Amino acid sequence: MVPFPRLNKLNPSDDLGLGNRPGPGRSVNKDGTFNVRRVGLPTFRGYELYHRLITMSGFRFLGLLFLGFLVTNLLFAAVYLGLGMEHFVRTGGNAPLDRMLDAFFFSAQTLTTVGYGHISPNSHLVSAVAALESLLGLLSFALATGLLYGRFSRPHAQIRFSQQGVVAPYRGGTAFMFRFVNRRSNQLIEVEATVSLSYLDGESATRRFVTLPLERSKINLFPTSWTVVHPIDEASPLFGMQDEDLLRAQAEFIVLIKAFDDTFAQTIYQRTSYTADEVRWGVRFRSMSDLGPDGILVMDVDQVDAVEAAEPEGSPAPGPRA
Repeated sequence: MVPFPRLNKLNPSDDLGLGNRPGPGRSVNKDGTFNVRRVGLPTFRGYELYHRLITMSGFRFLGLLFLGFLVTNLLFAAVYLGLGMEHFVRTGGNAPLDRMLDAFFFSAQTLTTVGYGHISPNSHLVSAVAALESLLGLLSFALATGLLYGRFSRPHAQIRFSQQGVVAPYRGGTAFMFRFVNRRSNQLIEVEATVSLSYLDGESATRRFVTLPLERSKINLFPTSWTVVHPIDEASPLFGMQDEDLLRAQAEFIVLIKAFDDTFAQTIYQRTSYTADEVRWGVRFRSMSDLGPDGILVMDVDQVDAVEAAEPEGSPAPGPRA
């Protein structure tokens, strides 16, 4: 493996919690999830049930609710059929399908406490089972309502990052940059950015991490977009390195964004990363905003990935805002 003298001379004292794992591969995916697989856990983890229900996709959650409703009614319908449909006052026929449908819909009406009245129990045993099902229905719907509220009330960061980072001319030198924008109409304040460089140590073949200093690591207001800038000066780990150097070092820029959401009055986080092949050289981000005829700044969120050829060195450099 080709050594990287400048990277190897770093003192990587920052532990991101990802470990100095050997070998290639990115540590953080584009969607912010970690490339970590944990084994040795029990198959059923009751302590994680609420977390799974609150974080699974909406389609899976609604499908699980429907499946639970269907299975519960089928089970109670089987109980009623086992006790005998002669214990019910009903208007349906005596064919097996009619009896099964009557048992199923009686269970559904009891579970939801609807009770249309065209079928009713006429024995104490069946009434006791129906009472138990009614109690189960009340508890189940209360639990489902709580889960729905938890899903809707949980703050979700909707930050859209540029698909690629860039290395562009900046104040007489160069800088690594990426930008992001809030896709929601809510307001984020006290936004902080942390960027860490992950690279493969050429001597030990283990992955190291070092925090990159930013031109500005925090902004108070975030109504438009933010281009995060790491100046590549003599103090930068990237100083003097080229595209092929980062590719050989299997470099990865790990991004953590922290902000306060004033709608939910909670702090939110979002992560992403840029591997060396996701960094473009010699281009810079094109402006996303323009002044409208009414004097209001108009920002096109779809332009977050837009780049243009970098101007010759010595031309005016962009600020940290897009």
